[in-house]
Amino acid sequence: MPLVRIDLSATRPPAARRAIADGVHRALVDAVGVPAGDRFQIVTPHDPEEMFFDPSYLGVAREDVVCVQVLLRAGRPEEVKRGLYRRLADELAEAGVRPEDVFVTLSENSSDDWSMGNGLAQLADQAAAAARSGT
Repeated sequence: MPLVRIDLSATRPPAARRAIADGVHRALVDAVGVPAGDRFQIVTPHDPEEMFFDPSYLGVAREDVVCVQVLLRAGRPEEVKRGLYRRLADELAEAGVRPEDVFVTLSENSSDDWSMGNGLAQLADQAAAAARSGT
């Protein structure tokens, strides 16, 4: 159950923002195995002068960055993460974003770091129930 934050230029119209968000979700479903109905995203447009990304760091020629931050439970191997980066670049290219402008960070945590509402730790409770039942 990832939480995704997408920061991008306010010059991108609402339809483009939606296409980008849809592409990010498809990439998570396809590359990581996130269930299709497990979608939690925050899309924040910024004035261009509010986003500062080095235009050439590590040899990447950036122009109009779309920053995708994904918070998810730990446990995916490096090859899955690398596959996600590639899939994100491909999906966002379909939404009109140059692959050079797709900037991604992943942050991992554990099941007890999430509350889905009602003051409960639902993911931790699920994990504990699965451990008790041996599944």
